[in-house]
Amino acid sequence: MKTALTIAGSDPTGGAGLQADLKVFRAFGVHGLSIVSAITAQNTVAVESVLPVEKDFFGRQLQILLSDIRPDAMKVGMLYSEWAVDLIAEVIKEYSLHNLVIDPVTVSSSGKALVADGTLDAIKEKLFPLAKIITPNIYEASVLTGLRIEERKDMEEAAKILKDMGTEVVVITGGHLEAIALDVYYDGEFHDVESEKVEGEYHGTGCVFSSAITACLAFGYDVRETSVKANEFVWKAIKSAFSIGKGMKILNI
Repeated sequence: MKTALTIAGSDPTGGAGLQADLKVFRAFGVHGLSIVSAITAQNTVAVESVLPVEKDFFGRQLQILLSDIRPDAMKVGMLYSEWAVDLIAEVIKEYSLHNLVIDPVTVSSSGKALVADGTLDAIKEKLFPLAKIITPNIYEASVLTGLRIEERKDMEEAAKILKDMGTEVVVITGGHLEAIALDVYYDGEFHDVESEKVEGEYHGTGCVFSSAITACLAFGYDVRETSVKANEFVWKAIKSAFSIGKGMKILNI
């Protein structure tokens, strides 16, 4: 049985965060492992507050799990604190972990900051060079690079800058573009993955996309192939999304 690890925040709605990641892993036939980085109070409308897991306990989660099980792939989602980045970088090297996917979460869809000052800089410096692939959306790519991204050529420029930070592959997801849903894949060459744009507001698309990539990497798929498979998986989940609250729809995964 292939295994995949998610290190992410908890989402009570089950539409994003580690709950969504575990559902995606199961959908792909991968056994899901999880480490909680933070607890959130949120619903389909907004994230109200964030409580990071205490440092020593976060470290214990990592050490106890990884001393027993080595995942075939792993995903890092929401990391609130800079020290969490340090601890993850240490265990990646200590246990020779590979197939690292980073979904560099910065703010919630409702505008709530999900990282403390200094955390993003630490992620860029210490985790990007260890990553197989990073999957920022347009807003996250803008924050990470300082560029204003409004069209495809801006996505390409941002992807080049991000790859220079050390990751093997960059996929900037462009579901927020006005005309089309476009993902720009860059591994030294550019490849576009376009899909039909579905109107509406959807919760957890970035989480689901990155965890689908992680599941595919656990099986040993080519990195570009994983991006295509993940895009198709998210599009189908969006097409069959459902409403259970007053806000964004939940993807059907």
